[in-house]
Amino acid sequence: MSEVELSCLAYVKMFLHASTFPRCSVNGLLLSSNPTEGAVCVTDCVPLLHSHLPLALITQLALTQVDVWCAQTQQRIVGYYQANACLSDSSPTPCALKIADKITEQFSNAVLLMMDGRKMSPGYRVPPIVMYEHKDSRWTLKDKHTIMLRQWEETRSIANQLLNSCDHALLVDFDSHLDDITKDWTNQKLNAKIMELASPANGNM
Repeated sequence: MSEVELSCLAYVKMFLHASTFPRCSVNGLLLSSNPTEGAVCVTDCVPLLHSHLPLALITQLALTQVDVWCAQTQQRIVGYYQANACLSDSSPTPCALKIADKITEQFSNAVLLMMDGRKMSPGYRVPPIVMYEHKDSRWTLKDKHTIMLRQWEETRSIANQLLNSCDHALLVDFDSHLDDITKDWTNQKLNAKIMELASPANGNM
């Protein structure tokens, strides 16, 4: 695997998902609008669950719906992210490995990202992410320097701004959608808010 580039949109939604449910393990799918067998550019993510992560039935339902939506929007699932309930634990769980393995069956360059809860404070200077790659039939820790997040300071600022303004409440994961199907798990309102803050007009690009 070569470098992995993480967009502002993808990172902010991952961060808000973990921050919205700080006492829970959360997970989600990483998407790309331009998947290749070289560098992986994660352009978006779909927050999935914040409870009962190991439940295979709900996970399979979510994967199926996201697959259909990706086909309609010219995107592809290229990886998986998870934040564990225990802040000091950023190791992949059996659930994380199982879902990541399934994604690898469809995209050989898939990436597994774990959020490091100890480093998610507003003032932390580097992305709180631990990356794993699939190599020789197992997931191994990847050098953190192969993760690229362009405009990191601006991205971090946008994430903190949305958290402080309580706009993180706009985030809908698949769990919340199952509780109320009128809620949009594709997060179009939140996406628009993030992109507005990241626009050149706001001096963030």
